[in-house]
Amino acid sequence: MDLRATRFETAGTTATVWLDRPHRHNAWTGRMHAEYRWVMAELAGDPDIRAVIVTGTPPAFCVGGDAQALAGHADRGAYDDGLPTELATPGHGVRPEFDHDFSFHYGLPFVVIAAVNGAAAGVGLALALFCDLRFVSAGARMTTAAPKLGLPAEYGMSWILPRLVGLTRANDLLLSGRIVTGEDTAHWGLWNDVLPDGEATFAAARSYAAQLATNVGPQALRTTKRQIYDDLLRHDVGASLVDARRLLDEAMGTPEYREGVTAFRERRPPRFE
Repeated sequence: MDLRATRFETAGTTATVWLDRPHRHNAWTGRMHAEYRWVMAELAGDPDIRAVIVTGTPPAFCVGGDAQALAGHADRGAYDDGLPTELATPGHGVRPEFDHDFSFHYGLPFVVIAAVNGAAAGVGLALALFCDLRFVSAGARMTTAAPKLGLPAEYGMSWILPRLVGLTRANDLLLSGRIVTGEDTAHWGLWNDVLPDGEATFAAARSYAAQLATNVGPQALRTTKRQIYDDLLRHDVGASLVDARRLLDEAMGTPEYREGVTAFRERRPPRFE
């Protein structure tokens, strides 16, 4: 695909994806959406990738829907996602619940880390919320945006926000659309860390990705991510325990487990293949 609104690069077992329309503060368009899905599908096809950082080309992360697209919806009196008929389907086929935007992140075989290096609004905020981990700049301004445009909660934020920050705080953001910052929300449980600026935010996400790539067994990483989102949906502690026992038995027969135990006993970093 000819990438015009995104870009990405890989470095060993990690990758970085940039939302790349800096002249529009990385405002979201149908093309960006299609490209983002294509990039994620490409990375999902690389068995070496263990962590992917999603960020914006400075100075913003993603300020939400492009103003011209929003005006087009108003003129038509209906929503048009601007997407082509054929889209890449990263993360699909794991569970039916994951075959949607942006829940497909949950079906991806790697960890997705948001580096919210600047403003995030509307769909841009939703994208960050559906990542597995999130780092944010203290001064980054964020809003759900929708109610001030006369719109309902979009892109599943009414599902994900209460699960991340609790109902009261989620209601605050979803009903008011007020602007908050990374610093304002530092203690909400929304972020893995709050950093001084965008550069430090990206550096923190990259450092965390490097830890996942070197200190954690790749199969353990994939399996644990799958367990987390399965259990988030099924609400069945018994099924979780049964699965955990089965997966434990399977893992103990692998070279990955043997290397982990050997490294622990030899007091050295593991060398996972």
